[in-house]
Amino acid sequence: MATRLDVRGLTVELPTRGGWVRPVNDVSFALGEGETLGIVGESGSGKTMLALGLMGLEPQGARRKGEAWLYASSRNGNKLETGGANLVDAAAAEMRALRGRRIAMIFQEPMAALNPVVRVGAQIEEAIRVHESGLDRGEIRRRTLDALERAAVPEPARRARQYPHQLSGGLRQRAMIAMALAADPGVLIADEPTTALDVTVQKQILELLAALRRDLKLSLLFITHDLGVVAQVADRVAVMYAGRIVEEGSVSEVLRHPAHPYTEGLLRAAPRLAREKLVPIPGAVPALDALPPGCAFAPRCARHIAECDAALPELIRPRGAADNHRARCILVR
Repeated sequence: MATRLDVRGLTVELPTRGGWVRPVNDVSFALGEGETLGIVGESGSGKTMLALGLMGLEPQGARRKGEAWLYASSRNGNKLETGGANLVDAAAAEMRALRGRRIAMIFQEPMAALNPVVRVGAQIEEAIRVHESGLDRGEIRRRTLDALERAAVPEPARRARQYPHQLSGGLRQRAMIAMALAADPGVLIADEPTTALDVTVQKQILELLAALRRDLKLSLLFITHDLGVVAQVADRVAVMYAGRIVEEGSVSEVLRHPAHPYTEGLLRAAPRLAREKLVPIPGAVPALDALPPGCAFAPRCARHIAECDAALPELIRPRGAADNHRARCILVR
């Protein structure tokens, strides 16, 4: 499987009154062609900042370190564009050229991401025109309607003339998907794309993303807090806590045999069809400027021992686990 995105030691630092904090801290992973990697964790674990850091959309004043090599392909007219680019070192002009054409993002709340005073079709047309300025108006219009149809938007010509507030939540999310895929990127980041939708629409959006991934050979980075969604859409999963990946592996391996106490806690707290008492994880994600020594999860961990506070654990293979299963916990040695 060809690698589409290779992230090595990515760190995003934000300035605060007390100094620099790291909402994304030394994160590494690889995303293959046609693969879905789920990024899971509570609010404040660093999932969205990871996505923004990859897209070059981190807050003003932030700084990035590490590497994020993008090998995704895109079709510009009849020409297939390939080649690697380091998203961390890319200049602003290069990032503008890469966003949309090679890597794109679906945001959590489409009503906040879409321009409320511009028609939906015009916003998709702009996404195409930015990367393919040589197309005439008729061709851009045709590709806009094709993008809406590909995103399963009913009556695409009518919807293209409407404003975002005239669409339902599900249709707004489909319009966002159409805009993200309008320039045929190879990598798509989906940041909690179903959180604000009802269950029926959630299922439709997940099925749509699965079909698009299969048909377009998309590589999908799927960010969510819902382990049930991860089990449905992802091939592999990475669990984040306090800015770091604390467990990673295939979905079946991690969900059936979780090795890190935090992953175990997330599974116990997840609702099931069977009537079982939910067991919340005590406490909250620590503030980034007040992380405990050693393991960041130690203050909330029922299996905490003194050695947990000595040093930051490495990502290691748990005893008896699959080769690609890793956990950041000294108890799995």
